[in-house]
Amino acid sequence: MAKKDKRKAESKGRPEVEPAKVEAVRGPKSFLYVGGRDCQVAHLRQIASNFGAELIHHDGGLREAVSRIDTLLPSVDCVFCPIDCISHDACLRVKTGCKKFSKAFIPLRNGSKSSLERALQTMNDRSADR
Repeated sequence: MAKKDKRKAESKGRPEVEPAKVEAVRGPKSFLYVGGRDCQVAHLRQIASNFGAELIHHDGGLREAVSRIDTLLPSVDCVFCPIDCISHDACLRVKTGCKKFSKAFIPLRNGSKSSLERALQTMNDRSADR
């Protein structure tokens, strides 16, 4: 926000609001991220919180049972799956579960942080257009 606009907002008694924070409210509130690399989960959670969302992670069947996906799906708005870091079984479970619970299924090209960030930004932009 420019200094001039900031002074106007302060003089009118309104707090300064960043545009990115306003956009974050329009996207998903919570989402399931299935697969990916365990070492990146903390970074992915930070990206999600920057968009005002909560990330729930499932490792895609490495240590957690794939059947747990069915219990997580009803409580989220959408599901992200990096297609390069997920088992076929977990991916099929997510796809069928998303159809069953009418959740958005968003495949990501890879498990990178920037891939998730781009997808969240796209979702925010689309919901802002509505």
